[in-house]
Amino acid sequence: MEAHHIRISVSGTSAGAASARQQIAEEIRDWGAVLGSELLDAAELVASELITNAVRHAHEGPITAGADLHGKALRIAVTDANSDIPKVGLPHAEAEDGRGLFLVAALADRHGFDPLPSGKRCWAEFEFSAPLPVPAAHLPQQRS
Repeated sequence: MEAHHIRISVSGTSAGAASARQQIAEEIRDWGAVLGSELLDAAELVASELITNAVRHAHEGPITAGADLHGKALRIAVTDANSDIPKVGLPHAEAEDGRGLFLVAALADRHGFDPLPSGKRCWAEFEFSAPLPVPAAHLPQQRS
């Protein structure tokens, strides 16, 4: 079974965040329809929230976004240089932001935060029922 992954550097600007979100979403969609449109939409939204939070709160240092697809799981992860661990919660109804991690928690099967020596990794995982298809290049050749 072929595994897929993508890692990209994210500039700490809103334009950099938008570009990273688009690259991650396009790559995940290119991995195949086996994931289903609902999971693809949820993964795109989760990647967007994690990347946006890193750009908004990391302030300095490198930011890396990535996704890995292996077996029956899709994992999205974003690393940044800010060691503050984010808190999931709902803001006041009048607040204009602060709902991102709540959405991540609601959409992903699992999510979490790993402290790193120079910051943290925020991640979310999705499970799906069908295994990835084996690429034709890896199938045994049929004889006529």
